[in-house]
Amino acid sequence: MVFSSLLFLFRFLPAAFLAYYLTPKKCKNLTLLIVSLIFYSWGEVRYFPIMLSIILVNYLAGLGIGRWRGHRELCRGILAVSVVFSVGFLAFFKYSNFLLMNLNALFGTSFPMLEVTKNLPLGISFYTFQIMTYTIDVYFHKIEVERNIIDFGTFVVLFPQLIAGPIVKYSDINRELKDRQITLDAIQDGIALFIFGLGSKVLLANNIGALWTEVESAGFTNLSTAGAWLALSAYALQIYFDFSGYSLMAIGMGRALGFHFPQNFNYPYVSRSLTEFWRRWHMTLGGWFREYLYFPLGGNRVSRWKQYRNLFLIWFATGLWHGAAWNFVLWGLYFFVMLSFERLFLQRFLDRYRLFSHLYVLIGLQISWVLFAITDMKKTGTFFSLLFLPHSGNDWMYYLRNYGIIMAVGVVFSLPVLNLLRDRLPKLCKWLAVPFLGLILLLSVAYLVDSTYNPFLYFRF
Repeated sequence: MVFSSLLFLFRFLPAAFLAYYLTPKKCKNLTLLIVSLIFYSWGEVRYFPIMLSIILVNYLAGLGIGRWRGHRELCRGILAVSVVFSVGFLAFFKYSNFLLMNLNALFGTSFPMLEVTKNLPLGISFYTFQIMTYTIDVYFHKIEVERNIIDFGTFVVLFPQLIAGPIVKYSDINRELKDRQITLDAIQDGIALFIFGLGSKVLLANNIGALWTEVESAGFTNLSTAGAWLALSAYALQIYFDFSGYSLMAIGMGRALGFHFPQNFNYPYVSRSLTEFWRRWHMTLGGWFREYLYFPLGGNRVSRWKQYRNLFLIWFATGLWHGAAWNFVLWGLYFFVMLSFERLFLQRFLDRYRLFSHLYVLIGLQISWVLFAITDMKKTGTFFSLLFLPHSGNDWMYYLRNYGIIMAVGVVFSLPVLNLLRDRLPKLCKWLAVPFLGLILLLSVAYLVDSTYNPFLYFRF
């Protein structure tokens, strides 16, 4: 897959931004739409008709709801059609083989797997949720109908965040779609954010993640308990810098184009509860589920048992959103159980004991990452036994010698250290900013040229 390499992004960006900046203001959205469709088609040209159909159906649905607002049942039907159409593609490509596999296992049938769904359309989980925000908000009169199909198409396929988020609601950028300011300061800020994101992904996520990849490839049979905890810690850092790094790159590119995308990560590993963690991790996904599922179900305004029912549905859906496999469902339900315990009694204890709360979060998250990272349930059981039943070995010394320094750097940058330095030493940080960013960019490009290991963990979602 072409997007497995960031080198493609570097080849694409200069031409895309040059075309955008040279285009007159009234035609900038058309330019963005064209380059975004080229960007998407370069990686998944066979799914290009699907993207166009989703744009057209939801655009027409918005017009229909705006045209017949006085006919509530008709508008509800139009909304249902648009949602079913959009979610239908997601369900077909992401979950059809999962359903067939489970039917075969339950009833002894032999339904063949669908070849066409073995590769997901890039970013389908992200842009499906994103486009639904438009039709739902139009239906509930939260936003005005978008009558310009060029502007609407630009919102759907805006290339910086098309394939891996953050999930940008139409209401986040609807004003900037019509009128946005592109200033030198905004471009500079965008470039800085992009370079920080690039360094997070290439220099930290890739190098730290190589430890987990090495352990997973070798198998868990001879792994020691210390080695298992070390590898799992590497995965926890990898997935954070991988996804937050791309989010920063997307936010930076958006800023340079004149858009202000919402923040997606806020140092989640400093959290003192798992509830707080989910206010800091993948913030746009959590916000989507709260606004478009949890609150419509009644949120906290219903009886106690219904609140937990709502939590269950949210976390079941969150697990399925991340992948069509039982490990993702269990991962989501694990957080349902833990967050329910926090609501019932644990939060009061966590608020009183700061050190314990941080240890609780780190261990709780490590357990969750086992469920997330390993799709084979038998291997999951094996790995849990390694974590909690002592297994001797000195493999951890080898891993620590080869990955200890980069993991220590990762731990430091997973904390708000740069924010602290900026607040305490503003003048020094201002002087060092340009050479520091230049060094990150130079090292990142050198790594991309030299390395073949460059996975994007969240592209599969």
